Amino acid sequence: MKQIAKNIVLEALEAIAIEKNVAIQINETNLIMETPPNPDMGDIGFPLFPFAKALRMGPPQIAEALLEKVKAIADTKKIGIFRAVGPYLNLYLNKASSISSLLQSIEKDGSEYGSKNTAGEKPLANQNIMLEFSSPNTNKPLHLGHLRNDALGESVSRILKKLGANVFKVNIINDRGVHICKSMLAYEKFHRGKTPESLNVKSDRFVGDCYVDFNNYAKTNPQAEEEAQKLLRKWEAGDKEVTDLWKTMNTWAFEGIKETYERTNVSFDKFYFESQTYLKGKEEILKGLEEGLFYKDDDGAIWIDLEEIKLDKKVLLRKDGTALYITQDIGTAIERHQDWPFDQLVYVVGNEQIYHFKVLFYVLEKLGFNWAKQLYHLSYGMVNLPEG
Repeated sequence: MKQIAKNIVLEALEAIAIEKNVAIQINETNLIMETPPNPDMGDIGFPLFPFAKALRMGPPQIAEALLEKVKAIADTKKIGIFRAVGPYLNLYLNKASSISSLLQSIEKDGSEYGSKNTAGEKPLANQNIMLEFSSPNTNKPLHLGHLRNDALGESVSRILKKLGANVFKVNIINDRGVHICKSMLAYEKFHRGKTPESLNVKSDRFVGDCYVDFNNYAKTNPQAEEEAQKLLRKWEAGDKEVTDLWKTMNTWAFEGIKETYERTNVSFDKFYFESQTYLKGKEEILKGLEEGLFYKDDDGAIWIDLEEIKLDKKVLLRKDGTALYITQDIGTAIERHQDWPFDQLVYVVGNEQIYHFKVLFYVLEKLGFNWAKQLYHLSYGMVNLPEG
C-alpha cells in the first residue's frame, strides 16, 4: 500500500515537472517517506523540500499542486486521503483497505513475506555478516542481561538471514583478566578441594559463588585487589599452578554456560576465547607504539590520543604489561576477519559500551585495517529493575 502511494506521488511530481518544463530527477531515492511526528498529521509524510529549487516553487505550493494531481491520477479512496500539510504531502491511510492488502500480501508470499524489496530481490543477498552477541565472563553464570542480549542476537541473525545474508554468529568468551582471577583467588582461600559435583551445584553457579566470596572478602581486606592482580601477572607469565587452576575453573564455568545455551536454544558458529586472542592485541599495540600511533606514559602504560574523534585518551596496555578488555577486542577483530572475511561485523552490545566501541573502531582504523569501517555497534538501552 505504501509503495502504491509512493508511485502515485512520483507520477504526480513528474506531471508537475512537465507542466513547468523543467528537467528534474524524480525517483525512489529522492522521494522520501516519513512518519509524521503526530498521528493527527497522517500515517505517511512526503517532505517536498528536495524539489523546491528545481520546480521553482515553495514546498507548501508543491504540496497543494500535488494534491490536485494525485486526485486526477487515481481514485485514492482505497489507499486513503491525501492532504497538504505545510511543506508536506501527507497520507491518512484507509486502515481497512491497508489491512486487507497486507493480509493478501502475506497469504501470497507465505514464509517469504517481508524478505524481498519491490524488485523481488533479497536486499542482503550474498552479503557476509558476522554477528557477535552474548559474550559472557567465565566467573559467573549467565544472568538476565545475557538472556535479553541472546534473544536480540538470535532475532537479528534470523532477520538478516531472511533478507538473504550469509550470517556467521560468534561469541567471545571472556576467560581471562582480573575478574577471572578473583574467582580463582576465592577458590584457593575458601573452597580448595571442592568441586561442583561434590556440592551438587551447577558448575557455572559454583564458580559464580566463588566470585561472590571474593567480593565479600574484599570488603574487609583492602589487599584483595592487589592479590588478584598478582594472580593475573602469574597467569600471564605462564605459572603452571595458576594456569592449571584457571583451566579447571574455566572448564566448569564454560560447561555450565553451554548448558544454558542449549536450554534456551541459542547457538553460535564459532566461540572465540579472550585467552587466545589477547596476545594478538598486545602485538598490534606494540607495533602501533613503534610506528608512533600510540605513546607510552612515564609509568610504562601505553595510551592512544583520541582528540581526533573528540574524546580524551585511552589506555591500551597497563603499566605492568597486562592486557585490558580492549586489548583482546583488537586481537579478536583481526582474527575474525582472517577467519571469515566479512562485509560487516555487528556487535550486539548494550549502550553502556558506546564509548568502548568508538575507541575500538578508531584504534583498528589507525592500525591500518580498512575493514574497520565495516564494524557496527548495534546498541540498546539498559533496563534497571527495582531489585537491581
